[in-house]
Amino acid sequence: MSRTVRLREALAAVPAYKPGKPAVVREGVTAYKISSNENPYPPLPSVLQAVADAATEMNRYPDMAVTALTDALAERLGVPREHIATGTGSVGVLAQIITATCDPGDEVIYAWRSFEAYPIVVAIAGAVSVKVPLDVNARHDLAAMAAAITPRTRLILVCTPNNPTGPVVHQDELDAFLDAVPGDILVVIDEAYLEFVTDDRAPDGLATYAGRPNVAILRTFSKAYGLAGLRVGYAVAHEPVAEALRKTALPFGVSTIAQRAAIASLDAFDELQGRVDALVAERVRVVAGLRHQGWQVPETQANFVWLPLGADTMAFAAAADGAGLVVRTFPGEGARCTIAERQANDLLLHVARDFVVARTF
Repeated sequence: MSRTVRLREALAAVPAYKPGKPAVVREGVTAYKISSNENPYPPLPSVLQAVADAATEMNRYPDMAVTALTDALAERLGVPREHIATGTGSVGVLAQIITATCDPGDEVIYAWRSFEAYPIVVAIAGAVSVKVPLDVNARHDLAAMAAAITPRTRLILVCTPNNPTGPVVHQDELDAFLDAVPGDILVVIDEAYLEFVTDDRAPDGLATYAGRPNVAILRTFSKAYGLAGLRVGYAVAHEPVAEALRKTALPFGVSTIAQRAAIASLDAFDELQGRVDALVAERVRVVAGLRHQGWQVPETQANFVWLPLGADTMAFAAAADGAGLVVRTFPGEGARCTIAERQANDLLLHVARDFVVARTF
């Protein structure tokens, strides 16, 4: 008799998620973590107060329907509340989307490299990832993605701005792509970094979804809103899709604390906007500095920059670590560096300059 528990064969294909490494405290060195796309600013006082008030109710189950946040989002976005589905961060909602759309063996198309969670949630569902390479400018090749559609395609993910490279797709490109996608395939526009976008060619996700029943948008409170540790995200989709996402949601997944913090953050967005603007200004400064040094930095619209280091990726990471800076590495491809405190950004420019000099002479 076998003593080995039988587990799903699909798990063998699930890659491990690699979180950003924390900064290591060393004597005499101020360390900065720019390996995770977090907001470097602490929570707003009004949000902290909402969290403290909600914590007094942690002995009770949260509202499974996430009613108050759903109502607040519907009002702010100008969409029917029936078009909103919430979950434990955008990754949690993405898992709901795949559960709702894919049977084992069905195909999910997305650009690569893109968000590292995509192949994980696809493989867990027993679905098949169809990875379409980015173009030479680290942008989505939407024509190639359209050409990759087969009768088994059930879902297409468009990450804009793209994580980890930074560029957005443009509205005209997206419209042409969507015109080529069969109406029974769901296209999800992943807008995790929407608030940092300043390019007027970027798509209007809400307007795009409104006119196309097979389009949904995916958003999160983890980035601009600074609630990464509370895990709350949402999708906006037409009612049949949104209803399916609510069915596949983890019961009681969004805590009362997370819901109250998200609502307080929506209420305080004018104050949060100042922080977003400051990060965007720093992004512009860092990109300009890197390009002045000779780096070929893609046109990022997110809260990070991508350094296409190729075989030098790990050497650069080691140099950064020696200076007290932890970056997110993709061995053999490049490093993603989050825009953080000005001091951390200055250190990144310093490390990048020294690395270029060392490789030149």
